[in-house]
Amino acid sequence: MGVEIERKFLVDLQKWNDLVKPRGVAYIQGYIIKEPSKTVRVRIAGDNGYITIKGKSIGAARSEYEYQIPKADADELLNVFCELVITKTRYNIPHANKLWEVDVFLAQNEGLIVAEIELDSELEVFEYPDWITDEVTGDVKYYNSMLSVNPYKNW
Repeated sequence: MGVEIERKFLVDLQKWNDLVKPRGVAYIQGYIIKEPSKTVRVRIAGDNGYITIKGKSIGAARSEYEYQIPKADADELLNVFCELVITKTRYNIPHANKLWEVDVFLAQNEGLIVAEIELDSELEVFEYPDWITDEVTGDVKYYNSMLSVNPYKNW
């Protein structure tokens, strides 16, 4: 079984803006199924398409299966099966031998920046970059699937 162990954090806007970053990748993603116990997500990341199945979060862990699909199929799935989509730019930032994925949300979620780190264990110790602020792991309003229904602009 595929398992994702991920923690989420908010980002200090001023420090983020001052940070030298690599080029970001445009993401469009929508949800075919969005339930507390499972989600099925379709995503276009740059020139690639993906379908992802995720189970219920228990702490920072949940089952996850992700498969690359043709971009044209992902585009069709988004248009036919996903009523609500989110858009964002993702930046991959290495820090202290770990990879931080930082999502700068767009459109209805503009102004929200969330950083994620995938871990090998929920007890793994890691170093925080200075641009990290509050942890929001487990706070459902920050789940991408929830942002498609209740965007940041409505908070």
